[in-house]
Parts: sequence; C-alpha cells; structure tokens
Amino acid sequence: MRFPLPLVPATLLRRYKRFLADVVLDDGREVTAHVANSGAMLGLNTPGARVWLAPKTGPAHKLPFGWELVEADFGSGAELVGVNTMHPNALVADAIRAGQVGALAGYASLRREVKYGVNSRIDLLLEAEGRPPCYVEVKNVHLMRSPGSAEFPDCVTARGAKHLVELAAQVAAGHRAVMVYLSQIASAREISLARDLDPAYGRAFDLARAAGVEAIGLVCRIDVEGIAVAGEIPMRG
Repeated sequence: MRFPLPLVPATLLRRYKRFLADVVLDDGREVTAHVANSGAMLGLNTPGARVWLAPKTGPAHKLPFGWELVEADFGSGAELVGVNTMHPNALVADAIRAGQVGALAGYASLRREVKYGVNSRIDLLLEAEGRPPCYVEVKNVHLMRSPGSAEFPDCVTARGAKHLVELAAQVAAGHRAVMVYLSQIASAREISLARDLDPAYGRAFDLARAAGVEAIGLVCRIDVEGIAVAGEIPMRG
C-alpha cells in the first residue's frame, strides 16, 4: 500500500477524544488531525513525538490531515509505527492474494466486510469449491512493551472478544475461522496477548483456540512511502 500523497511531518501536541490530535507542522502552523484509531495507543501518543500526516482533500474530510505514522523507540532505536487501523484489512487481503500467507493460500475468491454472526461483518471471507468457507478477522497490533514482542490489545476490547465467540461458532458450524494479528511495528519478532490489559479478551482467545479458531501473526515493513506485509511471525497466546 503506497500513500497517494507525500506525508507531512509534524510534532504531536496531544491526542484527545480518541479520534483527534493537535500537532505542529514544521512551518509552525498548529492543526488538528484525524486519528483513525480507537485504541489507547500506549507509548505512541507522547507529546513531542515525531508524526507523519496524510493530507486530506475534498468535502468528505472535515480535517486537513489524517495521522498515519509515529516515530517510536522500543529499545533498539527509533522506528516508524503505523497507527491507522483502517489499513490492516486491505494489507492482509493484498498479502493473501500475493501468496504471502501460506495457511490462507488456495482460495478462489476473497470478499471483504461480509455479514455473519450477530450483527457483525467478517473482515475477509475466503471461498473455494470443495473447501469450507474461511472466516478471517484482522486485528491491528501497535503495542510493544518489550523489544521485539508486540502485543494485542492495548486496552479493553469487548468487541474483540465478541468476534472470538462468533468465530468459534463458525468452526462449530463446520467452517474455518482464523484470527490474523498484523503488527504495524516492523521490529516485532512475535505477537502475544496483553492479558494484563484485558483479561477477558485473553480468556475469550483461549476458548476460541480450544474450539478450533486458528491464529496467525504477520508483520509489516513501513516507511514514509507506504506500508506492506513483510511476512509471518509467531503468534503466541
């Protein structure tokens, strides 16, 4: 995924109301940017952090910029982290189509945002003749408290636990169900659960895994030009 316009560097002043951030551009102007991320963004929203913004144009956008990247240091030097949670579904879909996810290869069709369960939509539905449909839920990972070890979630996510229950129901119905955890931290070498931040999610994950729901970890490569899936990494519950 390439950014359609060059990103604009800035300095973070504050993030607030989950979806807003005040920043100072390099020319001194102070602006408000949209934050496409409902999580806590632990370690990524420190005032003074270097950030990169995507220009937004057209009447559909009320704010002039969207926050895309932040520079963070997890103990091995500064690196760029993707914070836009609107990208992972498309990134994983592209990786599957390109054959980068071996466990999800061999399906003839891929559909996005398909209704299923109780008032839910599955991120990706993979289908092929002679195979059970495969329901794929994608989660964005951008928390790292120990170098190399990314974690999910970064706050309580009742919605995430609900997805696990619904995926387990798909397995019980004879289908295949897979959780894909995508790290937008390139230095991640593994992904695990932040059970201390959301114990209920951890319990739901364990029950889903016992029911036959699969879990896959992926990591991105990131620069100011774009983001792409780099490959698989271990997903440790």
